[in-house]
Amino acid sequence: MNVLFLTQIVPFPPDAGPKVKTWHVLRALAGFGHSITLVSFVRPEEIQYLSTLEGVCRKVYAIPIRRSRLSDIGYMLKSYMTNRPFLVERDDQRPMQEMVNQLVRETDFDFIHADQLTMVQFALRGASISKGRKPKVIFDAHNAVWSIVERMKDTASSFLKPVLGVEARRVKRYEGELLRNVDHVLAVTDVDRAGLEEALRFSVGKEADPVAPITVVPIAVDTQKLPPIQRKPGSKNIVTLGTLHYPPNADGIRWFFTEVFPLIRQRIPDATLTIIGKNPPQDFVEYAEHNSQVVNLTGYVPELPPYLEQSALMVVPVRAGGGMRVRILEAFAYAMPVVTTTIGLEGIRAEPGKDVFVADTAMDFADRVIELLENANLQESLSANGRRLAETTYDWQVVLAAMQEVYTA
Repeated sequence: MNVLFLTQIVPFPPDAGPKVKTWHVLRALAGFGHSITLVSFVRPEEIQYLSTLEGVCRKVYAIPIRRSRLSDIGYMLKSYMTNRPFLVERDDQRPMQEMVNQLVRETDFDFIHADQLTMVQFALRGASISKGRKPKVIFDAHNAVWSIVERMKDTASSFLKPVLGVEARRVKRYEGELLRNVDHVLAVTDVDRAGLEEALRFSVGKEADPVAPITVVPIAVDTQKLPPIQRKPGSKNIVTLGTLHYPPNADGIRWFFTEVFPLIRQRIPDATLTIIGKNPPQDFVEYAEHNSQVVNLTGYVPELPPYLEQSALMVVPVRAGGGMRVRILEAFAYAMPVVTTTIGLEGIRAEPGKDVFVADTAMDFADRVIELLENANLQESLSANGRRLAETTYDWQVVLAAMQEVYTA
């Protein structure tokens, strides 16, 4: 089948959650024998990776995009005039729509696969102008985005709360309306499926009919390319990571180093912390500079294993967000013991206390980390169970077979 695949970010290298998910979906669709035409927004630093995608896709088209705070202010103001979400206004770029329209006119596509919320607008407009058989539109929802914005509001400053409240309602209404216009929806967790169904009810005030079916297909990892690492015996280093310009990631890690890590240091004075991720906020930089003896802020690193090998465990402190935390799945694959929150574990079929530790208050989170730092046998138990779970439940070749069923149906 011919698939037009639209994505907001170049999905290679798979070094961040959205890119991991999309990269494996592309690999799976190609492995099923589908012919993929990829159209992606591209930033200057991503151009070098397009050749790798050409090895998976029949054709690859790149649409340059640049972002700035000044332009974001303009899109935010426009969203108040159009009543569309800021995220949708920001990404509604004419060159992307023109490319999609051109390809739809030239090729008889069976499907347009819109990866993430903001790409669906291009898919629906493109499908509507098809002169032959109208392609089916698949909305690949990485998250129920409205719930992320809603959770961000709960932890935001008093100044931002009303702004995020308005945006959450706009996104919720928009996501609900999409379910009445696309042909199929892919969600990564049952929690997100419920969130999208709630958005549908919010947008229409009642159950709508007809509505696109929703299939849950979890995010997957490649366990063959993420082998178990050998951790340094007796290490007291804690590692955490994430794309640090993404507000939910920054919020969780900030909470950890301001409220949790000091509690750990009170009982384990030689505990240290490594924070990995590109584009750290200024307060992260200042914190690392003021605590340079115990905190290592690395920025982006091309390879994780050297840092994981020097650490006893990974923390994934999440207070806002949606979808699945790929960081946790990859940690399981690497056989890293993990401490996270209830929100962090959403959608992952791991058993707390057996595969992972879960805590939601600063004191409980610190207690779980200390318990692991002081018990090597417990570290080994969590690492072995996590690795087993990654292999049997979240390897991409196991998970993404369900994707083929959606296409053939």
